Amino acid sequence: MNHQIQQRIDRLQSYGQSLAGANVAYREDWGTIYFGLIGKQFGMMSPEATDDAIITLKNKPEVNEELREQYPGTIIPGYYANKAHWNSIRLAADEVTDEQIEQLILTSYELVYQKLTKKQKEEVAALKKM
Repeated sequence: MNHQIQQRIDRLQSYGQSLAGANVAYREDWGTIYFGLIGKQFGMMSPEATDDAIITLKNKPEVNEELREQYPGTIIPGYYANKAHWNSIRLAADEVTDEQIEQLILTSYELVYQKLTKKQKEEVAALKKM
């Protein structure tokens, strides 16, 4: 079981790193894998492959509600986060596919990107060209 969770953590971390300007790395002070875009958080993920491992992502409040209803017990209100804007997804559960979680990572990234200043967006655009 834990091997599957570890594969999932590795895959999601790699996917997060593939997004332009994203920094996905272990944050020792928080004890978590931090997903950031120019210093703004768009996700957090458990670093250890345990049955409790989760990824916490941002989304629109109404979408978060729908996801919690669609996947009860698997998608829950954001752990240590604003419950309206963040959901946590249990990585041990297979009701939500890796592809669906990658889509949710992308959505979270885009929501944070939209709030960046014009100058910050230009920085990200420059990183995309590299």
